[in-house]
Amino acid sequence: MRFSLSILARWLTITLCSGAAAQGGSFTPGAVWLDTDGHPINAHGGGLLQYEGVYYWYGEFKTGRTYLPDCNKSWGGTRVDTTGVACYASTNLADWKNDGIVLAATPQDPTGDLAPSQVLERPKVVYNAATKQFVMWMHIDSPSYGAARCGVATSDRPTGPFHYRGSFRPNAETWPVNATAADQQAAPTNYLARDFHTGQMARDMTVFVDDDAHAYLFYASEENPVMHVSLLTDDYLRPASQYARIFIGRSMEDPAVFKHGGKYYLIGSGCTAWAPNAARSAVADHPLGPWTELGNPCTGPDATNTFHAQSTFVLPRPGHPDEFIFMADRWQQWHLPDSRYLWLPLEFNSDGRPIVRWQEHWSQE
Repeated sequence: MRFSLSILARWLTITLCSGAAAQGGSFTPGAVWLDTDGHPINAHGGGLLQYEGVYYWYGEFKTGRTYLPDCNKSWGGTRVDTTGVACYASTNLADWKNDGIVLAATPQDPTGDLAPSQVLERPKVVYNAATKQFVMWMHIDSPSYGAARCGVATSDRPTGPFHYRGSFRPNAETWPVNATAADQQAAPTNYLARDFHTGQMARDMTVFVDDDAHAYLFYASEENPVMHVSLLTDDYLRPASQYARIFIGRSMEDPAVFKHGGKYYLIGSGCTAWAPNAARSAVADHPLGPWTELGNPCTGPDATNTFHAQSTFVLPRPGHPDEFIFMADRWQQWHLPDSRYLWLPLEFNSDGRPIVRWQEHWSQE
């Protein structure tokens, strides 16, 4: 009897914790989600790209021992050695095939950006129809998070391999579009002097491609109290010397940006390291702003800490016009490879505010 119950328990665990069933596309937020080989999906802090009828999920591949570097003890910045960016593919958002590591760490280059000792976070991939290139942006950093740089990689195929093109701090010697005359006159004594010749700091980030094919990079900057949004060049490989400072003094990170009804929306979080906090939402008439905050979009049990999770991406919900899927990570600070995924429907209430309601189980169809 014990043996039979053990088998039954194992079957129930796999069935209920897979997070997405082949039929119906049912989701269990925060459970262990399995790929089509029966292994836990390993794609953290990531985002999705839809291309030719297939969804590609890119994220940080976390494996190995979780440890706390001495340089991060003041804020609890645990980490695992960098392995690379993983990619999974699905046609229904339910069954995910593992396509492997599409951008790998480089242990043979211990001082490079992709060395296991360095930081690679928040990979996002967009497709450039003009160049026919898949472009990956990511947060590249030192173990102490002092480097604060953007990394860029490209590929001819959504499943890679991606060629790493290097990292940099964006917008060197470029004034933000919303800088005042007083700001410019005060240089080099004001905020711009900090990195005026080397570029602006860039940490948690996302990339948004508008209907007109213009792409924008959103990233936490200036030691995180301010977010920047940069227009990218037509090839999506560099900033186009036009950016804005938004959410000044709000210390907002993990931006997820989407468009609805001709307006632009952003969901982000406060800066509390691995600990969850209340999500924030905002709206604008243009990606460069100005942005108006709308408050916490979450409702239901544990809404005040985003259901123990942190935003990473928002995807249009297939077959449901005017609805989206809010995607977040439920981090396990002391066992990062066991961090989970939380996907929930996002809709709009009568006054045009995005709403994310907690559901223990829900179906995509």
